Amino acid sequence: MEDKRFAVLIDADNVSAKYIKYILDETANYGTATYKRIYGDWTKPGAAAWKDVLLENSVTPVQQYNYTVGKNATDSAMIIDAMDILYSGNVDGYCIVSSDSDFTKLSARLRESGMMVIGMGERKTPKPFISACNLFKYLDVLAESEKKAIGLEEDRDQDRDGRNNSTGNGKSKAAITEDQEKSMTDLSVIKLAIKKMLAEASGEDQRMNMGEIGNRLAKRYPDFDVRNYGDTKLSKFLKKFDFLRIESGGEGGTSLWVSLRSEEEPPEEENIPLEKKKRPYYRKRNKT
Repeated sequence: MEDKRFAVLIDADNVSAKYIKYILDETANYGTATYKRIYGDWTKPGAAAWKDVLLENSVTPVQQYNYTVGKNATDSAMIIDAMDILYSGNVDGYCIVSSDSDFTKLSARLRESGMMVIGMGERKTPKPFISACNLFKYLDVLAESEKKAIGLEEDRDQDRDGRNNSTGNGKSKAAITEDQEKSMTDLSVIKLAIKKMLAEASGEDQRMNMGEIGNRLAKRYPDFDVRNYGDTKLSKFLKKFDFLRIESGGEGGTSLWVSLRSEEEPPEEENIPLEKKKRPYYRKRNKT
């Protein structure tokens, strides 16, 4: 099966250079990055951090001066290039990397043309841009997940006397993080969607394949990713919900099926086979 071809377009004004690895690695999960371009005013001192990572990852920088104060010409350059690439017919999808809502209309237009659009940005990204994409990935969440996986989780409370809990604008870091996460789909919304899907499932047992549940959630909520909620796999994410029953089935018990647990039903062991469980066999010990 041939990989999908993606155009990766990065807004350097709204994305940090530390995320380049996560941008390209995540894109590779869905296809091949045939275009890799980044847009910004490279005469500014703040753009210097991108220099080394662009060379290492073969990302093409596109120079765009700001013609006047207060106007962002970088966005316009990205939009024009995105449409030029669309009409060339050389790609199957786009990865738009920015935390700016100005790309909402662009993402919607690309989807209208049959393109798959993957958005990437931080948790502060406005909801309209997230909803305009097929999928949306939070770069700061991806970075945190990898650090946890390799045992290098950052200590957010390293200054316990409170000196580092203020940002200088009268707002605590915790409050700012809460504001940034308002656009992320709430866990309660995900739970309700799962219950509704299973309640509407066909068949007497009203169960669904776990992979199908994951696909439907991703289509309904572009930013759905189990890593947003602290898990690495969909199975671990769903096993945390006590209202779900998870059973194994198929040849070798490799596929997992999910159904709603009745209120009277006691908790069961994880991955119970669909066939009836045998009673444990105990060998009698000879008396001496």
